[in-house]
Amino acid sequence: MPEKQYSNLSLKWDEMQKIFRDPILLGTIITVLISLVIFILWPLYEVLAQSFLADEGGLTLRYYQEALRQTENMEVLRNTIGLCLFVSFFSTAIGFVFAYADAYLKIPCRGLFKVIAILPIISPPFALAMSFIMLFGQQGFVSKVILGIKDANVYGFAGLATVQILTFFPIAYLVLAGLLRQIDPSLEEASRNLGASRWQTFKTVLLPLLTPGIANSFLLVFIQTAADFGNPMVIGGNFNTMAAQVYLQAMGNYDIKGGTALATVLLSLSVLMFVVQKYWVGGKSYVTLTGKPSRVRELIDDKAVVAAVGIPCLLISAFIAVLYILIPIGSFVNLWGIDYTFTTRHYTYIWNLGTKPIIDTTVLSLISMPITGILGMVIAYLIVRKRFIGRGVIEFTSLLSLAVPGTVIGMGYVLAYNQPPLILTGTATIIVLSFVFRSMPVGIRAGVASLQQIDPAIEEAAQDLGADSFRVFHSVTIPLIKSAFFSGLVYSFVRSMTAVSAVIFLVSASYNLLTVAIMSQVDVGRLGVAAAYSTVLIVIVLAVVGVLTFCLSKMGVKVTNLQG
Repeated sequence: MPEKQYSNLSLKWDEMQKIFRDPILLGTIITVLISLVIFILWPLYEVLAQSFLADEGGLTLRYYQEALRQTENMEVLRNTIGLCLFVSFFSTAIGFVFAYADAYLKIPCRGLFKVIAILPIISPPFALAMSFIMLFGQQGFVSKVILGIKDANVYGFAGLATVQILTFFPIAYLVLAGLLRQIDPSLEEASRNLGASRWQTFKTVLLPLLTPGIANSFLLVFIQTAADFGNPMVIGGNFNTMAAQVYLQAMGNYDIKGGTALATVLLSLSVLMFVVQKYWVGGKSYVTLTGKPSRVRELIDDKAVVAAVGIPCLLISAFIAVLYILIPIGSFVNLWGIDYTFTTRHYTYIWNLGTKPIIDTTVLSLISMPITGILGMVIAYLIVRKRFIGRGVIEFTSLLSLAVPGTVIGMGYVLAYNQPPLILTGTATIIVLSFVFRSMPVGIRAGVASLQQIDPAIEEAAQDLGADSFRVFHSVTIPLIKSAFFSGLVYSFVRSMTAVSAVIFLVSASYNLLTVAIMSQVDVGRLGVAAAYSTVLIVIVLAVVGVLTFCLSKMGVKVTNLQG
């Protein structure tokens, strides 16, 4: 055995011996592993098993053959792949332009870009689709009132793609803006000093450095688009996607076997993109080779460049702002498209008949928040600080939720917890668990990033003084990464309040959620009530986040951006 390999095995064995001598740490590792197996892998296994197991027993590919033989399903699969490629391309392109304007140009209202990036997070995932219908639908303000078009049709590929691009380009913007700020300005100045034009410098210096980041952004948007459920259901019309088709096949057609087969196809597509993004593209970055920027970049104030890049960004931002402002406006309109008189009857309706979804959603989100935050930090600590058998399994499985579409995990939860030994269907527990394990990966990534910046010697010193792992974690580690920890708490609450794709399988007469209530109101054409519910949701999210941020600022904790 080579000496280096023997040395690595020896180090791992030493680490394992330390873990065995620390019962709290050993118990934590076992508990985390069991939790991930039960609440992530088991539901996915149930989806796969149902798609391969025949009713009469034995393995079969019949359900895949039946599902994929249907012309409608094959068309839906082609729709999904084509839509994902289209949305990913334009979202990444627009995100890059926004990131370049933010990092390189001297323009006013740069803070507006960050607001635009956060708005999709704190609102229902189909909020823009609803506003788009209110503007350009058959009863749309622009299409009917301004342009006088009576038969305007906003449903289908064009409307869905537009809404998804506006919803998901902030993902690419946030990824690329961070990378652009890391590039040392001296690299570009060296190119310019050698006689290269601004365009040549951009093409030969900047783009090669950002290629992995652009690919990473493209794949992240691809995953989000494939998993998107709300927008296709609201504005997709006859243009259906796999995420919506899984729900319609399983719940609409009562074909669980066919639904699991389609869910497995969608899961395979998403996980493939996730693996490529995380382990191939995600590991490549040429930006960090330059280290930290040697000095602050001088922003470009050339009027031609600022106008060419900045004006489109400001126009897109203004349009998105209008779409979001339309939601509270629509909640105070008597009958959108017909009677624009002011009214509060939609809120009266909610108060008299519909407060239960508001209370259920807020309470369950608040319950899941501390569980998500603590579990995320514990897993981040184990991934970064400990070496043990199964560490790679914990890391991959805990982050897998990012790739699993909500409709797949929702179906998995129904199949897994609808029978002994764990019957949870129809309870609040199953909803809280879905919130926790869907939101956890962002907290883990924030915790990992923070821990990697902290010298392990600080924690080792506490251990040398006799502190066990639990004491080190809560008295040393958590105070050092408190910003990441509390950011994870805030994000988990926001994500839980706006979740729809997984929980639409899990709601019951006992527990209903705001996003599901909003979708049902849109389905029956009550846009005013849907807008009122959406406004209430956004107000609750902003209020809770505002209170948390204020309280944490008094404690000296800075909450980083909600994207993690």
